Amino acid sequence: MGYWAAKIEALLRVCAILLLVLTACLVAMDAQTKLIVYTYAKKATFRDLNALPVLVYIDGVVAGYNLLQLSRCSVSACYKREIQSPLLKNLSWVHFLLDQVAVYIVFATTAASTQASLLAVTGSKAMQWMKLCNRYTRFCFQIGGALLCGYAACIVLALTSFLSAYNLFRLYSPTKFLQLKSKQ
Repeated sequence: MGYWAAKIEALLRVCAILLLVLTACLVAMDAQTKLIVYTYAKKATFRDLNALPVLVYIDGVVAGYNLLQLSRCSVSACYKREIQSPLLKNLSWVHFLLDQVAVYIVFATTAASTQASLLAVTGSKAMQWMKLCNRYTRFCFQIGGALLCGYAACIVLALTSFLSAYNLFRLYSPTKFLQLKSKQ
């Protein structure tokens, strides 16, 4: 991996970590209490929608994975040279596949959380689900902001995955199918 690619990958991973942690914190710390009747108070938390705790856990795990990959990128960028090893091809495949899994899992959990949040906004008469956002507006706006941060993290993770694919497929010969480039 070239020096510029390592620096860009490190920058993208830092941005992804920040966005994932921001998403998880915004969702996990979101709560709003409303007084329904004079003595009865109802509290809305992220645990009221089943998809939101999953979003918090997945974002935390993917942020941890990106932190581990960031340390690998930092070592590569600090030495300003490519680390050669016989396992470079295998490690490149592992990094590529794990980056792909991270993007898809974060996107899937963010999309599921968006669907559950949309149900909280609109309600559903067929399932007897009342609208939550007409009572808990600040709660809903904060969840919406967190979901936007989650989608931004998906975009950054996709860019990171593109770099991972570049780092993998640059090892292969452009003229011979599935053969590594020769060391000349």
